[in-house]
Amino acid sequence: MTCPFCTPGPSSILLANDLAYARCDLYPVSPGHLLLIPFRHVASFFEATEDEQAALLSLVHDARRLLDELYAPDGYNIGVNVGAAAGQSVMHLHLHVIPRYQGDMEEPKGGVRGVIPGKRGY
Repeated sequence: MTCPFCTPGPSSILLANDLAYARCDLYPVSPGHLLLIPFRHVASFFEATEDEQAALLSLVHDARRLLDELYAPDGYNIGVNVGAAAGQSVMHLHLHVIPRYQGDMEEPKGGVRGVIPGKRGY
């Protein structure tokens, strides 16, 4: 099976640095949902080099500036699924930058804690 992230088309790249790029998520959770992806095929954040991790985090800041300008969201969720048990479906590291908007869900308290039903509240 061909990896959908290994050979990005130039027109799909919104932002990039030497080691990673940003593209729109094809199945966005919200308007502006981006994926940040290392160019090198690596499955996990923990397998990425420190330079690749730094490149991804640098793109987080670039992505935020772009999304603030284009969409003016009220907040963000930023996350990485590592392994099938955590919901990773494409085994090429990708970091989600998900813009959030006031009223986009009834009770957002707990944010990413809600990945396991019943664990959002605290």
